[in-house]
Amino acid sequence: MAMTKKSLMMLSAALALTCALPAHAQFQKPEDAVRYRQSAFNVMGNHFGRIGAMVAGRVPFDANAVQVNAEIVQTMSRLPFAGFVEGSGTVGNTTALPEVWTQADKFRAGGVKMQEEVAKLNAAAKTGNLDQIKAAFGAAGATCKACHDDFRKKP
Repeated sequence: MAMTKKSLMMLSAALALTCALPAHAQFQKPEDAVRYRQSAFNVMGNHFGRIGAMVAGRVPFDANAVQVNAEIVQTMSRLPFAGFVEGSGTVGNTTALPEVWTQADKFRAGGVKMQEEVAKLNAAAKTGNLDQIKAAFGAAGATCKACHDDFRKKP
C-alpha cells in the first residue's frame, strides 16, 4: 500500500512531535530510566573494551573489527543521557552520584566531550591505522574515566 504525500507528512509530524517530548516521558518509572542508561553504557563499554583489547595487544589487531565496534560505540554514546531524569538518582541499583543533577552542566559537558572523542575514535577506526586508533582510544577512555571519577559511585 503506497503512502500518500499527506499521510507521509502526517507520519513525519507525529514522529517529530514524539521525539520532542521531554525525556522523563519516555520512562514509566524512574527505575526504567536507570535500567535504560545502564544498558546503554553496558553495550557501549563492551564494544569499547573489544577495541581496547586490540589496542593493548591482548588480542590480534583486526581493522575491520575495530571499525564495527567503534561505530557501535559512537551510536551508543548518544543514548544513555536520556536516562538521567529527575527522580532516577536514588532508585534501583544506580551508581550515579547526586552530582549528576547538582552539577548538571558539568555532567552534560562531560557527556558531550565523550561523544566528541568517540566520534574521533570512529574516524580513526576508519583509517585502519593502529597508531591513530590508539591515540583516539586513549583520549576517549580519558573522558569515560573523568566522568566515572566525578559522577559515579566508587565500588
